[in-house]
Amino acid sequence: RNKRSNNTPVCGILVCINQKSTENKLFDALDSMRHRGPDDSGFIKKPWFWAGFNRLSILDLSKNGHQPMEGLPGQFILHNGEVYNFKEIRSELQSKGYSFKSNTDTEVILNAYKQWGVESFHKFNGMWSFAILDIKEKKLIISRDRYGVKPCYYYNDNEKFIFSSANNLK
Repeated sequence: RNKRSNNTPVCGILVCINQKSTENKLFDALDSMRHRGPDDSGFIKKPWFWAGFNRLSILDLSKNGHQPMEGLPGQFILHNGEVYNFKEIRSELQSKGYSFKSNTDTEVILNAYKQWGVESFHKFNGMWSFAILDIKEKKLIISRDRYGVKPCYYYNDNEKFIFSSANNLK
């Protein structure tokens, strides 16, 4: 099990593309991050990827902040961290006709991505690591804050690509 560098729990993300690992190994890896987000957890499995999340509820304590969060049909986000200026970006998106089901910065990231694509990431101030999975386009987009405050680890070989917000990619 990984030990935290301090006593502050945070969320944990695990994404595996073209998985050759057994599903049990992926659940074990996600479970090894359980201390990082004790309030909620979720996962999604499709033929070409597996993604899991442990959540520490901070901004929206309701189930509306559950992750993986779906944006457009077949488009999911797993997000660790905080976009500090999400309320301003949310207001800008609402003025463009967007509506929101949660009070999370995660949903703001998804809608900002819908509106401005990857250019939206330049609008964010904060500390984050997230993955946007697009099933229809078979695309994975990973972003982290400019200073690398939130971890963004990855492993790649000929069989699989794994992304995680914790150093548990064995």
